[in-house]
Order: sequence, then structure tokens, then C-alpha cells
Amino acid sequence: MRILLVEDDDLLAQAVARYLTKQNYVVDIAADGEAGWELVNVCNYDLIVLDIVLPKLDGISLCRQLRQSGYQMLILLLTAKDTKTDKVIGLDAGADDYVVKPFDFQELSARIRALLRRGNTSLPPVLEWGALRLDPSTCEVTYADITLNLTAKEFSLLDLFLRNNQRIFSRSAIVDQLWSAEKDPPEENTIKSHIKSLRQKLKAAGANYDFIETVYGMGYRLKALDDEQSCQIHEPETDLKQQQILLTAIAQERENFKAKVGSRIAVLKLAADALRKGTLDTQVRQKAEQEAHKLAGSLGSFGFPKGSLLANEIEDLFQTQKFISQAKCFYLDKLLMELQRELEKTPVEQTQNLLLVISNDQQVVEGLIKEAENQELQVKIATNIAAARSIIPSLNPDVVLLDLDIEKDSLKLIRELSQQTPTVGETPTPQIPVLVFTERDNFSDACGGLRLRLEVARSGGRAFLQKSMPPNEILESVAHVLQQTRITKARIMVVDDDP
Repeated sequence: MRILLVEDDDLLAQAVARYLTKQNYVVDIAADGEAGWELVNVCNYDLIVLDIVLPKLDGISLCRQLRQSGYQMLILLLTAKDTKTDKVIGLDAGADDYVVKPFDFQELSARIRALLRRGNTSLPPVLEWGALRLDPSTCEVTYADITLNLTAKEFSLLDLFLRNNQRIFSRSAIVDQLWSAEKDPPEENTIKSHIKSLRQKLKAAGANYDFIETVYGMGYRLKALDDEQSCQIHEPETDLKQQQILLTAIAQERENFKAKVGSRIAVLKLAADALRKGTLDTQVRQKAEQEAHKLAGSLGSFGFPKGSLLANEIEDLFQTQKFISQAKCFYLDKLLMELQRELEKTPVEQTQNLLLVISNDQQVVEGLIKEAENQELQVKIATNIAAARSIIPSLNPDVVLLDLDIEKDSLKLIRELSQQTPTVGETPTPQIPVLVFTERDNFSDACGGLRLRLEVARSGGRAFLQKSMPPNEILESVAHVLQQTRITKARIMVVDDDP
């Protein structure tokens, strides 16, 4: 699977690319919208992960340009603003889904997997070809129950052949599929070497050497199976080892980020010092705005949600204040010191949150309850909307997961929970974030599916999920929304004491 990541925050882009590469995606990076457009015109992508705020050509405009030009690849928007207006604009522009910055790496990965499954149902999560079995979710390959220890490129080669088992791949086609555009293409002998090594490992497990056969003058393909054999598909099983590998990768990216983020803090300090002295010019101000904006979008992804909020406050000061008072300068210094202290802390610990699931689908509910135990998430169930309305005031859930298929007025409940307003004289009640999941989104009818997603977004729904998603991926989306809620609640910790 080939992904184009269009993101101008180099630290975040490199971290996301490395994380996805560990899951055997091929990832290209473009730092601005025009570069993204150029890459789309020379490479075939299964998915584009597209930031909205970009230099030269913004993400919404690029999305519209792609759709108007007839490109049908999946598009996942990254937005720094968790408002329904931005979501609706993105979906209207032709995006298939959106993720709000700062995002959780695992939740982003889950949304990508869900989109790719939705985009092409012929690409199953687990594939078999005769005695060969490949599980992309665990990166495990077996032949006749014997595990094959493959390199990353060998795994990607085998995955490519299995997903396109009737196709012959030339060496140049293999390069286009499995090597990122920013790297020098491999020599012809390199492809032959990978194929040879893969054949030898298959043979050692009991396969014929020509399991991957050469079609002379054309390339390589899987050897056809006997009539009684077939390519089978299965749902993946959770693999704790692979999960640990990805968690370790996230921890490593966090350390890489902390080691390099000092240069961004230095830019902000330099601008703050110039501001205090009255020597801040337009170029330095704009650079400070850009760096603060990038930090606001990335710090939460690396485990520092309050840091994202602080960076957002700093961005607002540089962006909206042409002439800043002495008191505001002191406040800016305070924000920078708090930001520095946040980066010296360990990432925030996840406390147990309460999830209310509104659904009468017993199989789905049981799967969510079982998976929630692994994530230390408390779950309560309501089997209909009336029951949910009666218990929400006393239960006070942190997040609601609503089955859209349960009743006709499901959207009304979303509006009630996401748009609460207090009566005069009362303390405002925090809005309860709502995610929805459904079987009703008919993706064979693109317009019908889009209309439903737009209705949910306009009603205030925070995420649109499919019931067919594995429970762990649904709960990863829940975890992301909880992270966004923590950032919102953290606003009371940042007090502007300017008189």
C-alpha cells in the first residue's frame, strides 16, 4: 500500500512516516500542496493523508483540485480545528474522512486501515494462497504453519503479489509500488536478489522454488493454484507482540521529537525577546506563528496535550496582536516557560474514562466490552435512546458511542449532547463528545454515503465509524476523542492574568 503524506511539519511528518513504514506501508512525503499535486501526477497512491494548513496550496484546495481532475484515491484530512464547520468543508471538498490534530498515532493508523478496507473490499486483512498465510496486522507469514522470517521488503513483495494474485509485476512496477519517491530507485539486481531470497525462504518451509514464478520478458507473479485450492481471507487476530512493537516505535518517535523540538522553542524565544524590545519584524513574527502552529498540532500527538494548548495560545498572541502591551509580553514569557516545563515532563498518564455505548447489537457490544478491559476503559450500555437520556445526567459519561441504526432520531440525540447550552445564570455544562457507528453508510453509493456523513458532522458528531471495524480500532477512535476533550478541559489551567 502506497501513501502520500502532505504535511509541512517536518518533525511530525517524519514520525508518522516511520510509524507507518513499520506497518509495511510505502510512504512519500510532500511539504506543501504544490509538491503533493506533483507527486500525485507521477505516482499511484492508495491513500493521501492531507494536512489542511499548507504552504503554496492549502489542503482543502488540493482536495478539490484532485476530485475535479478525476482522481479517486482515498483522502484523509488532518485538521487542527475540531469544529463541525471544518469537517463539513472537508467532506464537501471530497475528503473521505478526517482526523483532528493533535492525533493519537494508533488512532490515525486505525483510521487509515479502515479507509483502505473500505476503499477496496478485494484487499482483505489476512490472505492465504495455498499453504501460505500472510497477516498484515501482525506482519506474520507462515507456510504450512512454519513461520517465515522475512525482511521488510520481502514481506512487502509477498503482500504485493498476494493482493494482486492475477497480475504480472515487472521490476519497474515493483519499484514504483515498494520504494518511496524520495529515495534513489534500486538497481535491477536488487529486485532479483529480493525475489531470490524470498523464494529460498519459501522453499525452506516446503514450497516449490517457483512458488513465485518468472514470466520471461515480463516479470514475476504467484504461480497459479490447483483448482481445489483458493485464496482465502480471514479477519486478523490481535497480536500483542506487534502492538508492543508499535508502542515502542511511538515512544522512540516521542524521544526523537523532544530531542529536536528545541530549535522551535528557540525561534519562539527569539521572537518574544524581539517583541519585548520593540524590534520584532514581520519575517520573524511570521516564523514564530508558523512554529507555534506546528507545535499546537503536534505536541498532543506525542503525549503533551497541555503543550498543544500552550502553543495555540502563543500562536494567537503572535497572530492577533500587532502591538502587544508589556503585560502581554510578560504573559508570553510565562507561556514559554510553561511550555518548556511541559516538555520536561513524562507524557500524560491515561486515567480511566467512562464510555456510554448506545446500541442493541449484542455481538458488537460484547466485543467492545471485552476490548475495553484491555484499555482500562469503563463501559456502560444503554439499549435504546430513551434509556440513554434517562441515565446520562447521573452517569455523566466522558464520551458516547452511538449506534446510528438503533432508532430514527439518533441524530437528534447527537445535537442534544454536542450543543448543550446553559440557562441564564447557570454554570455551562461541558458538551459530551459523540462518536457514531453504523452499517447504513452505503459506500457503493458515494453520494448516499457522503450525505449521511455530512448529516452526522453537521449534528456535531465527532467521528464516523463502521460496525465492521475491529473493536480495538473503534476504541482507538474513542481514545483520540478523549484526548481532544482533555485538551479542551486543560484551558482552565492556562489563565491570562493580564489586567
